Amino acid sequence: MAEDKKIGRAVKTATAFVAAHGKPARAVVENVGRAGARVVLVGDDGALGDVVLPDVASAEAVVEAVADLERHEWDRETTAAVKIGPAHRRKMGGR
Repeated sequence: MAEDKKIGRAVKTATAFVAAHGKPARAVVENVGRAGARVVLVGDDGALGDVVLPDVASAEAVVEAVADLERHEWDRETTAAVKIGPAHRRKMGGR
């Protein structure tokens, strides 16, 4: 039951991301060990976002449930689609 709520919240978050950052958006599912799985979202405008779920199966279910969200890998096209601005770089640098 708690896992269903997490999936539901992740679907809402990913749906809002797609609405805010353009269609189609890309999703890369990453296994992050005991922490679960991360769905990295890349909007059509190059924006980057993510949601974390308990396991890879849940993450894949989120990708399947969101319209205009396409499963990808970290291939050349997906990497090139990401546009990281100065504010995000500072955040990643711990500033």
